[in-house]
Amino acid sequence: MKAAVLEEFNAPLNVTDVPDPVLTDDGAIISVQACGICRSDWHGWKGEWTGFLAPLPMVGGHEMSGIVTEVGKNVHKVKPGDRVIVPFTCGDGTCQACLEGNSNVCEHQTMPGFTYNGGFAEYAHVPTADFNLIPLPEEVEFAQASGMGCRFMTAYHGVLSVGKVQPGEWISVYGSGGVGLSAIQIATAAGANVIAIDIADDKLDFARKVGAVHTINSMNTDAAEAVRDLTHGGADVSVDALGINATLLSSLKSVKRKGRAVQIGMTPMGADGLIPLDVNDIIANEISYLGSFGMPRAEFPRLLNQVATGKLTPGDLVTGETSLGGIIDVYNDMSNFKVNGVTVITDFTK
Repeated sequence: MKAAVLEEFNAPLNVTDVPDPVLTDDGAIISVQACGICRSDWHGWKGEWTGFLAPLPMVGGHEMSGIVTEVGKNVHKVKPGDRVIVPFTCGDGTCQACLEGNSNVCEHQTMPGFTYNGGFAEYAHVPTADFNLIPLPEEVEFAQASGMGCRFMTAYHGVLSVGKVQPGEWISVYGSGGVGLSAIQIATAAGANVIAIDIADDKLDFARKVGAVHTINSMNTDAAEAVRDLTHGGADVSVDALGINATLLSSLKSVKRKGRAVQIGMTPMGADGLIPLDVNDIIANEISYLGSFGMPRAEFPRLLNQVATGKLTPGDLVTGETSLGGIIDVYNDMSNFKVNGVTVITDFTK
């Protein structure tokens, strides 16, 4: 099969023929129909998240959807021909976290494209398939499903389950990339008033198209101060969708007293990811600083029902389709913060 293989950090991927994945007793093999290219993939390519990453060479891609072609002898809920989507955070289905419905923080978590070969290939193997393969409604196209990928589902969990955004609340979203735009659409659909913050006017224009009622270019102004002015005291919820020092701290400063700051964007691992916080300010204002990672499989049915009925439209965020060979161009654009929207791989032949 064709695959885009990561052989060296910061170097072009090798699009080449590799052996088909090997089926395990509890796993399944899917024919990948679409796979999103995410900034998390970019972090892996840069060598920043080696704590998550299997040894090179490996195949990235964690925003995949497709059709089941084979199942292991211990798989009973999934069958060949099923349309499926794969969570970014896969669980073992047996630990306490999984049993409580929190598979996104599974004690033995695996991640396609990081801990095992992912969807930058014609075929992919998914372990513990009965638990980790989720039926994809016929109404949801594969490109839309993979555009949903980790970004949309991560934002869905962060905005609704962790941030508990309510109708009429103010929410500021830092970063108008894939996660940020997803958060804007989801919060808007929930009835919130969204303020989008970014450094690029074209991204802010896109943010308005998916629901933002105000936009702030943080290159031109103090974003946290502008948020507090617009909301007369601060946002009820602020989301950092990027994970760099400036956006993390500004997001915290944007919330009102007793507000909620949701951290979705991950920082680099190691010393570069250690960001000093004004803990006294968090304490004095009783700010809730909340981490949010992926989305548990238990929340997928609600999300997919909303997409299938058109209440949420992650396909609106898909701005381009490409082949395996086009991944490096997207990575280079990410390095220069030139990506606007979501690019999905739909051609796995070259």
